Amino acid sequence: MKKILLLLIITVFIAVSANAQGTQGSKGLGAIIGDPTGVSAALWTSSSNAFSAGAAWYLVDDSSLHLHVDYLFYRFDILDVTKGDLPVYFGLGGRVRFDNEDKFGVRFPLGIAYHFENDPLELFLEIVPVLDLVPGTGITGNSGIGIRYYF
Repeated sequence: MKKILLLLIITVFIAVSANAQGTQGSKGLGAIIGDPTGVSAALWTSSSNAFSAGAAWYLVDDSSLHLHVDYLFYRFDILDVTKGDLPVYFGLGGRVRFDNEDKFGVRFPLGIAYHFENDPLELFLEIVPVLDLVPGTGITGNSGIGIRYYF
């Protein structure tokens, strides 16, 4: 089951990468600190939509591996800023957590991001309710603050 889910996540991310616009600044790589903490990547598919993926670890209670892929909708700026932009985003995705009892769930990310005007950087803060489906149903969550560099 672990190998199938991991292969599915990797396949989706590669397929999206192959179909991306390929313009400079459409691919980002960085880090997220929170619950869990790890590597964060993004791939923009349009000016207001992006795939976000992460490989992270829960460092407080245990050291279980967490993988996720989300599709995000950046919709509107909540504050008028003089430089850059500050959109709110929401989305839908999936999560696999590998520990003594592997879990698969659906993610519902909600966040805010700051895109610098002249620098290829993004700062973000998100909260993510998670509906676990396997091995049993339950509601958990993720949260974090992160940074990505776009190239």
